[in-house]
Amino acid sequence: MPNDKVTGPARFYYATCYSMKGIRAAFVHEPAFRYEVYAALVLIPLSFWVAQTGVQLGLLIASCLLVLMAEVFNSAIEAVVDRAGLEMHELAGRAKDLGSAGVFFTLLIVMLIWGGVLWDNLAVV
Repeated sequence: MPNDKVTGPARFYYATCYSMKGIRAAFVHEPAFRYEVYAALVLIPLSFWVAQTGVQLGLLIASCLLVLMAEVFNSAIEAVVDRAGLEMHELAGRAKDLGSAGVFFTLLIVMLIWGGVLWDNLAVV
């Protein structure tokens, strides 16, 4: 059985194209993702001013990216559930609620990391 899959640098190229397609789809079709992108566009540059160490900078930026990642996963769950059927079903609602809870937890992580970094940096002053 021949292997028709692309390998090497071409695979990386195509995987990157699919990822960009997914990011674009999230931005076009998901208002929550757009709001979180706008927040990241404010917070990520701000992190360069707030952070006093490389570790702090990494944590501040990574927490913002984590929210975007969780929102993309949540949107994927919602799309699959909606594709399966539009009728109300307890498991479909639970799947969507669980995806939303994942996004909520990542937003808490952002608040904890940013709050902790600000607390540490203000305590130094």
